[in-house]
Amino acid sequence: MAQWERLTQLPDAYKQQLDELYNRDALPMDVRHYLSAWIEKQEWQRAAQDHDFAMALFQVLLENLDIQHSRFVQEESFLLQHNIRRRKQNFQGYLDDPCALANTILWFLKKEKEILQSADLAEQVQLLHVAEEAMETSSQLDIERKIAGLRNEVESTLSELNKLLDRTDTLIDILVKKELVEWHRMQQKACIGAPENVCLDQLEKWFTYVAVCLFRVREFLDKLEELVGKVSYQNDPVKSQKPKMQKRAETLLKDLLQSSFVVETQPCMPQGKGPLVLRTNVQFAVKTRLLVKFPELNHSMKVNVCMDREAPQIKGYRRFNVFGTKSKALNMAESQSGGMVADFRHLTLKEQKSGGGGKGINDISLSVTEELHIIHFDTLFEMKGLSIELQASSIPVVIISNSSQQQSACASVLWFNMLSVDTKDVMFFANSPAATWPQFGDMLSWQFLSATKRGLNEAQLEMIAQRLFGKQQTYDTCKVTWSKFSKENTPDTFWAWFDGILVMVKTYLEDLWRDGLIMGFVSKSKEKYLLKKKQRGTFLLRFSESVIGAITFSWVEIDMNGEPDVKTVQPFNKVDLCQIPFQEIIRNFQILEAENIPESPLLYLYPNTPKDEAFGKYYCEKTGSKDINSFCYFFLLVAYILLESKITPKPASYPACCVG
Repeated sequence: MAQWERLTQLPDAYKQQLDELYNRDALPMDVRHYLSAWIEKQEWQRAAQDHDFAMALFQVLLENLDIQHSRFVQEESFLLQHNIRRRKQNFQGYLDDPCALANTILWFLKKEKEILQSADLAEQVQLLHVAEEAMETSSQLDIERKIAGLRNEVESTLSELNKLLDRTDTLIDILVKKELVEWHRMQQKACIGAPENVCLDQLEKWFTYVAVCLFRVREFLDKLEELVGKVSYQNDPVKSQKPKMQKRAETLLKDLLQSSFVVETQPCMPQGKGPLVLRTNVQFAVKTRLLVKFPELNHSMKVNVCMDREAPQIKGYRRFNVFGTKSKALNMAESQSGGMVADFRHLTLKEQKSGGGGKGINDISLSVTEELHIIHFDTLFEMKGLSIELQASSIPVVIISNSSQQQSACASVLWFNMLSVDTKDVMFFANSPAATWPQFGDMLSWQFLSATKRGLNEAQLEMIAQRLFGKQQTYDTCKVTWSKFSKENTPDTFWAWFDGILVMVKTYLEDLWRDGLIMGFVSKSKEKYLLKKKQRGTFLLRFSESVIGAITFSWVEIDMNGEPDVKTVQPFNKVDLCQIPFQEIIRNFQILEAENIPESPLLYLYPNTPKDEAFGKYYCEKTGSKDINSFCYFFLLVAYILLESKITPKPASYPACCVG
C-alpha cells in the first residue's frame, strides 16, 4: 500500500500528528494528497544533490499541478482551482534552487515514515494481547478486506483511465480540427502576403505533450496485460475492459501522429517573387516538420518527395519528375527552434515528355498557369512497437517554364489562396469562384504590406474599387471574377497594372511609399478635386492609370483669370527611374516662367507640407557636373512631353533644369 494511503487509514491519534506535520506551507497537504503516487516514486535523495535532476523534477511537478488544475476546471470546482493555482505560484519560489524543494519533500517523507513506524509499533503491541484463535479470524478478515479494497482500487483506476482517454479525444479534436486547420489557413494567407503568425512551436509543444501521454497510457495498459497473464480472477475488470481501451488509445495516437506531419515552409525558389511559383530546371526549397518531437527519433525517419500522386484526368495536363536530393532525414539540426524538420533545399522539376501532355478524359481547357500541382512527402513513424505511415502535401504550386509566365502564375497563386480552403483542389480553376470586394481589397493591401511594410488605406482601396466597379455607394457586395482580375484586356489586365505598380514601388520608391509621401492610388478626377482647393504649388504623387508601372505628379497653378488650374506631367516609368531617383526629379523639376526664369512649381506636398521638409532626407547631398548634365538632358526631354492637361504650353512655360 502506498505510504500516503496508509497514513490516511491510521487511527485518529496518528492523523492528528499528520495534521500537525502539514500545518505549514512548505508542502501543502492538498498537493501531497493529489500528487501522492508521483511524489513517492521520485528519487528526492538524488535530486537534493543534483541540480539538473532537481530542476527536471521541479518542472514535472509544475506540469502535474497544471493537469490537476485542468481536472478541477472540468469538474467546475472553483475553490479547488483557486487553491491549486496558488500552490503552483508558491512553488515558483524554488525556481532558482530546486534542490531546496527536493530537501523539503525528503524531510516530509521522512517525518511521515516516523508516524507510520509509531503506528506500526503500537499495532504490534496490541496484537500481542489478542487470543491466538482470534488472530486467525482477524487475519482472514484483513485479507478479505484488502482484496476487496484492491478490486475497488483497480475499478477506480480503470474508470479514471477511460476519463483520461475521453479528455484526450476532445483535446485531439481541438488540435487537429481547429488549431491545425486554422494554422493551415493562416499559412495560405501568409503565402500571399498576409501578416499571419505561422510559427509552429506552440502546436509542436501541444502535439508532443498529448503524444507522450498516450504513449504512457499504452505502456500502462501493456503492464496491465502482463498482470492479467499472471493473475486473474472471475469478472476481472482489467481482462474485460483492457482490449477496448488499448484499441482506443492506439486509434487516438495514430490520428494525432498522422496529422502531425506538415509542410512548414511551402515550396519557393530562392530568387522567386514569392512561394508556390516554381520554374522547371530551377532549384527550389521546401521544409517539412513533425510536430511530435521525440529526440530519440532524430535522424531516424526518412522523408521522401514525389509529385502529383493523384493527377487529374485532364487532356494536356502536364506531369513532372522531381530531381535533386529527394530523401532526407527528419532532424533537429536544421531548425532554429530545434524542431524535427527535413529541409529540402536543392530540388528541381522537369516535365515528362509524354507527347503533348497528359491524355485525360475531361475536355477542360486550363492554361499553363491555371494548372495546379501538389508535391507530396512520405515518412514512416516507428517507435515503441508502433509503426505508422505519415503523409504531408504542399499547397498547390504553379509550374512555369519561362519567366514571362511569372506574373500570370502569381495571379493564380493569389486567387487560389485567397478563396480556396481545400488545398487538394487542383481543379479549382476549372470553375473558379468570384471574390467579394472585402476579400479582394485585403489581398491587394497584403501585397504592398509584404513588399514594402505599408499596406493600402481606405482611400486608396476606394480608388481601386471605383476603377473596377464604377462609382458605388458601397462596395461590400461587389464581386471580382477571375477573368476580370487576370484575363480581361490581355496583356494589360488589372493584375498586370497593379503588379506593375507594386514592382515599381518596391524597386524605386519603397522609402517614399513607406513614409506616406505617395498618395498613389487616386483617380484624375479625385486628384483635381483635391488640388483645386489648395494653394498654388501644392502637388501630389499618383500612379498612372494608363501606363503600367509608372508614376506621375500634378500641381495646382493659378491661371490668368485667377482660377486654379491643375497641371500633370507625363508618367515616369522604370526607364526614367533607374536613371534618376524620383526624389531628385521632384527636387529639381522646374518650368520656365516669364522672361525665361526657371522656377519650381512644386512647393507643398499635399495637403500642405513644404517640399524640402517632406523629401529632404532623401536628397543626394551633392550633385556633380555629370549629374547636372543628366538632369538637364532629362528635363529638356520632359519639356516636350508636358502636360496631360491637354493644354499646349507657351514656349516660355517649358520645363527646364536648374541645379539651384
